[in-house]
Amino acid sequence: MITVFKTEVLGSGVRSIGVTLAFAATVCVLSSTASFAFSAEAQQMCSGDAFRLCSAEIPNIPRITACMVRNRPQLSSGCRVVLDRDLAAQRRAAAE
Repeated sequence: MITVFKTEVLGSGVRSIGVTLAFAATVCVLSSTASFAFSAEAQQMCSGDAFRLCSAEIPNIPRITACMVRNRPQLSSGCRVVLDRDLAAQRRAAAE
């Protein structure tokens, strides 16, 4: 009985840590940097896609961005729209 209880407590603790780490990774993935500053909308729309398609690249923002561009056909439609818009804005700013 005690062993079962300890296992359940451990399981919920591990699950809690997993959720916390996932949240921290999301923040790392989608945090703004000078050269890869994405809008809050892009962060919201693309976090699931980033984890699904590019989790191996976390927390390297440039590599995540390259992965998202490389996997563009597999992105959700909302993410694709805001990612395209944000990348176009960054290209325009860099050209100026």
